[in-house]
Amino acid sequence: MSSGIRRTSSGIEIDAVYGPERRIDQSRIGEPGHYPFTRGPYPSMYRGRPWTMRQYAGFGTAADTNQRFKALLEAGQTGLSVAFDLPTQMGYDSDHPMASGEVGKVGVAIDTIDDLRILFRELPLDQVSTSMTINSTAAILLVGYQLVAQERGIAPALLRGTIQNDLLKEYIARGTYIFPPRPSMRVVTDLFAYCAAELPAWNTISISGYHIREAGSTAAQELAFTLSNGLAYVEAAVASGLDVDDFAPRLSFFWNGHNDFFEEVAKYRAARRIWASLMRDRVGAKSEDSWRMRFHTQTAGSTLTAQQPLNNVVRTTVQALAAVLGGTQSLHTNAFDEALGLPTEESATVALRTQQILASESGVTNTVDPLAGSYFVETLTDDLESATWEIIGQIDAAGGALAAVEQGIQKRQIEQSAYEASLRLESGEDVVVGVNAYMVDEPAPLVGGTVDPQLEKDQVAAVRRHRSARSDRAVTDRLAELVSVAAGTGNVVPPIRAAFGAGATLGEISDALRSVFGTYSE
Repeated sequence: MSSGIRRTSSGIEIDAVYGPERRIDQSRIGEPGHYPFTRGPYPSMYRGRPWTMRQYAGFGTAADTNQRFKALLEAGQTGLSVAFDLPTQMGYDSDHPMASGEVGKVGVAIDTIDDLRILFRELPLDQVSTSMTINSTAAILLVGYQLVAQERGIAPALLRGTIQNDLLKEYIARGTYIFPPRPSMRVVTDLFAYCAAELPAWNTISISGYHIREAGSTAAQELAFTLSNGLAYVEAAVASGLDVDDFAPRLSFFWNGHNDFFEEVAKYRAARRIWASLMRDRVGAKSEDSWRMRFHTQTAGSTLTAQQPLNNVVRTTVQALAAVLGGTQSLHTNAFDEALGLPTEESATVALRTQQILASESGVTNTVDPLAGSYFVETLTDDLESATWEIIGQIDAAGGALAAVEQGIQKRQIEQSAYEASLRLESGEDVVVGVNAYMVDEPAPLVGGTVDPQLEKDQVAAVRRHRSARSDRAVTDRLAELVSVAAGTGNVVPPIRAAFGAGATLGEISDALRSVFGTYSE
């Protein structure tokens, strides 16, 4: 980096020195656990208990993933986090032609309730919280989780966890959508209403900036687009007749832990402050619980390098420390070999140990928001907040997040930011150790875990056995009921639960909804 002007990823200019001439507005900092929540959502933060260590896992079969979950819990993980393969995310069964070659590749394959029974076999679902990174088919997977727990005698009120259920960011940055945006918004808000009545301790959405940042956004864009999406979900739910204070306390967010350490700390602090203002002043929520932002953080997969992969342990540690100092409620640390393939059990354990060392050996849990009052951190928090409000204003001017998605506004801005970042990397203005600086000749990398080709054949056989063993009449009737409700104005989640419980597959339920809602293409 040059010795001249230095900027954050969001273009905020960084001074050489910050001092008392930077007036700090104490009312904008506040106290931990109180509006505007700059210093954290809870008064005691990690002095009460450390953040949840929730390592993302899911590959191959349900049985394979079940064994990985057990190993992680044995190693000290305190929450489950499930990755699903692309066919599951896109609403295709494993024997569908569109699933060919993708079964079990980037997550676990789930076709039926039988798969979920195997996935969560012997796991203490009433004692750990479970996060499921799933969007278009979120309602199917969540009701399946509820049914499996119910079979084991676990009351719905004891089930804790988060379903991602964030469709807007799929159109902006990720692409695992099925239906057009407006019917997708209906399914999201139907799940809000269902969980308010059936699963009171469940977080009904994880509004995700992670994938927006992975696609190339700046920190300010990550904040602005994600918070605008969150506002759109809240407004849609209120328009559907829900009381904001009945569902807003169960909303959660999902942020990307990136490399610019101080900008990341400021990002988390600014995010809480902006959300509290939006919920209190724009939406009119009355409960402080509705103003309080809670969030999960995952370290940035896009920063992992195939070159000198052990360097990724350091990158991940820096990103995790920023998330902790920024007040995250749960955290996933990436494995060092993820740029090469699926994490091995060894690399997944090292990633978990990184969190445990931070929590147990670094002293970061001893006091709340230890960076508060720093001239630099508070100024950067203010500057990042201002940059974020400016972009939120652009989204508002376009008619809100949903209208902006339909106009492609967020996608275009992210693509421009990604292009500019690539130019800085190519010119050497931005340094990535091992990629464009400090390179070494090294042997071909050791590729991480891979998926056995036999897995797809076995999964296809399993879903076909399931279909041959079930009552086709019961499935047909339940799917017809789902189509009828989807064509009307009722809540689609109860008939989804009835169909999945009767033996319908994930793909069949998705097809029933496709027949009413249609599909989306850019």
